[in-house]
Amino acid sequence: MTRNPWDRDRTPGGSSGGAAATVAAGNVPLSLGTDTGGSIRQPAAFCGITGLKPTYGRVSRYGLIAFASSLDQVGPMAWSVEDAALLMQTIGGFDPHDSTSLDIAADDYVGATVQPDVRGMRIGVIREALDHEGLDDAIRDSVNDAIDVFRAAGAWVVDIHLPHSRFGVPTYYVVAPCEASSNLSRFDGAHYGHRAEVSDRQSGALGPLVTTYCRSRAEGFGSEVKRRIMLGTYALSTGYFDAYYLKALKARRLIRGDYDAAFQQCDVMLGPVTPSPAFKLGEKIDDPIQMYLCDLFTVGANLAGIPAISIPGQPTNKGLPIGIQLQGPPLGEVAVLRAAALFQHATDFHRGRPNR
Repeated sequence: MTRNPWDRDRTPGGSSGGAAATVAAGNVPLSLGTDTGGSIRQPAAFCGITGLKPTYGRVSRYGLIAFASSLDQVGPMAWSVEDAALLMQTIGGFDPHDSTSLDIAADDYVGATVQPDVRGMRIGVIREALDHEGLDDAIRDSVNDAIDVFRAAGAWVVDIHLPHSRFGVPTYYVVAPCEASSNLSRFDGAHYGHRAEVSDRQSGALGPLVTTYCRSRAEGFGSEVKRRIMLGTYALSTGYFDAYYLKALKARRLIRGDYDAAFQQCDVMLGPVTPSPAFKLGEKIDDPIQMYLCDLFTVGANLAGIPAISIPGQPTNKGLPIGIQLQGPPLGEVAVLRAAALFQHATDFHRGRPNR
């Protein structure tokens, strides 16, 4: 079990919690995470480091096990925005081995972090997120403090609205499990993945082939993966496909439309990463809905395919890290990195380290 270096009784977040915890613990200076619905940004927020989810297609996914093909993206994790930009400069770019890879030249990500200037930049504050009743007061205060930092640096702060954001979590938890059900069906123990050893005596009435399939998938997948496969298989089944999957795709288009409209009013969006700081290990394991609601503020960027970054903000009075999220338009990594670097030049929150 991976533990949060700031408080070993708490979760490091997921699913890239190991990648975040190794950076936060000082074991490595950089790491890679994968973000399908917030799995770079949530652990970055919980572990007090910087984590960037690039635009969909900016970084090759060649070699990854696909979970949800229309959502997955690889990104850098590091202590500072400058380090994250350096790793992004290294891993970004076109890869012919990945059919989703964008054939577009990489931008100067590192240059965006050198003497960043946000004067005249329009920072959009996501009102639906900041006013959400489930948002922890410490996180709300941290975001408000960040607003003051950007305003003092010469940015224009404007309120923006994402009216369909309330559909983000249910939309995500239909689309992602459906794609997972399809992608993970190949891991049958014969062609890919873990293969269970089955003797003739153990095969029983099902026969050795079917028994091998069943036991391989039972042993090879954890309980949460199994839950999502079953949810996706159910939503894709005859009689439910239109009611769930097609409806979720329509909601996804509305969510993307909200982002497109909002970026007509602002250059970068500002808001929280998670509703609360890192929670106790096992606290939500028996309530998957509460666990899924931790993705409330992160899934939108994946559904819309836009870049988003988590940077450390003002911690709680108990010293737990808090993440601030900046989101940009498609291919808007330079603007996101510039704003994030300005914040880290103006504050020292990213310099905090857990007690060894």
